[in-house]
Amino acid sequence: MLWALLLAGLTWLSVRNDPPTVREQRTLAEAVPVVERAVGELVRAAGTAGLLELGPARVSAGCRVTPLADGARLRREVGVLAPAGTERTVLTAIADRLPATWRAGVGPGLDGPELRADAGEFVAVEGRPTGDGRLRLTVDTGCRPPGAGYEPAPATAAGPEAAALTAALTALNRPADGAPELVTAPCPDGTLARTARSAAGSGPATASALAPLAGGNPLLDNPPVYAYRAGDATVLAEFGPDAARVAATVGCPG
Repeated sequence: MLWALLLAGLTWLSVRNDPPTVREQRTLAEAVPVVERAVGELVRAAGTAGLLELGPARVSAGCRVTPLADGARLRREVGVLAPAGTERTVLTAIADRLPATWRAGVGPGLDGPELRADAGEFVAVEGRPTGDGRLRLTVDTGCRPPGAGYEPAPATAAGPEAAALTAALTALNRPADGAPELVTAPCPDGTLARTARSAAGSGPATASALAPLAGGNPLLDNPPVYAYRAGDATVLAEFGPDAARVAATVGCPG
C-alpha cells in the first residue's frame, strides 16, 4: 500500500513538472512558434535570390493522436527556385545554412533528392523538387492535440512586395479581386519575410505580359510558371486556363 501511494505521488509530480517527451503530449498551439521560426530559418537559408514564395499556414483537423483522441496538424511551405539539374545542389546549400541543431541532410528520395531536418519540439522539415523548376520546403507538426489551436498573426502594413504585386497585376490587365492575401514569417534577425498573393481576376493571361517587368531575364520561365526579380521582391505567376495566381515575396537578410 505504501509503495502504491509513493508511485502515485511520483507519477503526479512527473506529469506536473517534467516536459512532455513525445509529440502526442505537445499541443499544436505549443508548436506554432517553432513552426514560424522554422519557416524564417528556411527563408534565410534559401537566400533572396532563391526564395519564390511563402505558403500560408494550413491546419488539418481529424487526424488521430491516439485511438481515442482526435488531433490536428499544422503545415507551412516555402517555395524555392531550383532549375532542372540543380535540385540537389540547391537543397544541399540550404541544408548547410540551417542551424546545426537541426541535423539537416540531403539524401535520395522517391522522386529525386530530399532534404530532411528536425526543427525541434517534434517539428519536421522536408524539402523536395516539384518538377517544374522549384523546390517545396515543408514544415510539419504532425498530428497532435489542438490545445488552443492556431491563430494567425495579424496582417502588417504593406512593403515592397505589395508594389511588385500591383505592377504585375497591372501588366496582366487583371485587377485583383479584393485585397491580396498577406503571409509573413519571422526572420532570424527580427524582420519579417512577406508574401502578397492575389488571383489576377478571371479570363486567360500569359507570361508575355510580364516579360517587360523581367527585363528579358526571368528567374523561371517554365510554362505555366513564370518568375522574375522586381527590386527587393520576387514575383511568381502561375497561369491557368481561367485565371492567373500571382505572388510577390520579400525574404530575410543574410
